[in-house]
Amino acid sequence: MGLSQSYIAAKFGIAERDLERYLAEALGSGGDYADLFFEHLATTSFSLDESIVKGATQGVSMGVGIRVISGERTGYAYSDDLSPERILRAARVAACIASGPSKIQTTGLREAAIRNLYPVVVAPTETELGGRVELVKRADDAARAYDARIFHVQVVYADNLRHTLVATSDGTLSHDRQPLTRISVSALAREGGGPPQRGSSGGGGRVGLEFFDNHSTPEFFAREAARQAVLLLDAVPAPAGEMTVVLGPGWPGILVHEAVGHGLEADFNRKGVSAFSGRIGEQVAGPLCTIVDDGTIAHRRGSLNVDDEGTPTEKNVLIEKGVLRGYLQDRLSSRLMRSPATGSGRRESYQSIPIPRMTNTYLMAGESDPEEILRSVSKGVYCKSFGGGQVDITSGNFVFSASESYLIEGGRLGPPLRDVTLVGNGPEALKWISMVGNDLQLDLGVGICGKEGQSVPVGVGIPTVKIDRMTVGGAA
Repeated sequence: MGLSQSYIAAKFGIAERDLERYLAEALGSGGDYADLFFEHLATTSFSLDESIVKGATQGVSMGVGIRVISGERTGYAYSDDLSPERILRAARVAACIASGPSKIQTTGLREAAIRNLYPVVVAPTETELGGRVELVKRADDAARAYDARIFHVQVVYADNLRHTLVATSDGTLSHDRQPLTRISVSALAREGGGPPQRGSSGGGGRVGLEFFDNHSTPEFFAREAARQAVLLLDAVPAPAGEMTVVLGPGWPGILVHEAVGHGLEADFNRKGVSAFSGRIGEQVAGPLCTIVDDGTIAHRRGSLNVDDEGTPTEKNVLIEKGVLRGYLQDRLSSRLMRSPATGSGRRESYQSIPIPRMTNTYLMAGESDPEEILRSVSKGVYCKSFGGGQVDITSGNFVFSASESYLIEGGRLGPPLRDVTLVGNGPEALKWISMVGNDLQLDLGVGICGKEGQSVPVGVGIPTVKIDRMTVGGAA
């Protein structure tokens, strides 16, 4: 226990015997399971607007969340005061959902084997602020230099270093050190008296500042944002109606995340409110579709050594060649559905209860050449990047806006389009996938997913994909 004990003492000022005492208190009124989630979070963020750093924040938060599970009921309490009295009080509050003497006997805690998917020696939060400010200034300069029609640039930088400790009543003790950093650039272009057009780009991950020294430089993201904004100045109104849609590789995987991924989270399925409920083993997509959620990819924004319940993350095949194989399980859902936990229990902070969430979700590569896919379309729309979107979990219906798209005519890319929206149904859209490219890409590292008021970092990905039928909204 040497490493864990020193880690616990250094970050949270508690001993192993304290953890066992708190777990016993949480189960003092009964209950089937209890866990403790300690978090120490250091954050930095600042924004540059009009070439001036106008807002900056730094902070540190620390606390513990205590959960007790009794059947289908969950009791949860948290404290930002780590004194024994306050933690014991939170444990008793969480225990209020249970009744009767505890049948669970806590045992000595065992340190779980830990891997290191993001071996960052020096996290950005631990560096001098001046070096990070220089990154946003470089991005601002590059975006403004791209084209004279760029008239406004905003750059946002954010990083954090999160230490977690999870102790469970079944005897598991796990901890993690999770760095995270991101730069986002937004640029506005205008020509004459026309309306302004916006472009955006950014990236990051569980990385150090050296990440921004290679191809993922601030200048790269800035020029990409400026390129999109300038491109839209010459965009034509989008067509409307049912047509063939081709999704480009990378960030368009957000459509899979939203329209399909959320519907595969176990809490929706054990409640029977997902379009995929009760369908394991059924053909729910075309045979070219294999969808994976993988929290084990090194340095990725959505990756974790262990989830926020202390369970190691996994590479989970959710849909295999069109057949539904399983759901994303947290501990509660896995107990109730009698399925193994998949390392998918995530929470925004110690103040939040863990729920099933995605990590890095993507559609596996196929065998088609991307150029061949494009040539196969006589008329349609090519979507290279997406903005926002909405999905109804129960029905699977979605609406997405494309931030960069092109008309396809005669197998070639035509003019850029503006005001493109995609309207459809997640399960139905999967059935109409007729070609899948061999060019799988993951996004550059800016994804944030919201669910039940909680936001967590995620990743998405997709190869070039041809969908034979989808409703495109645009000009009539």
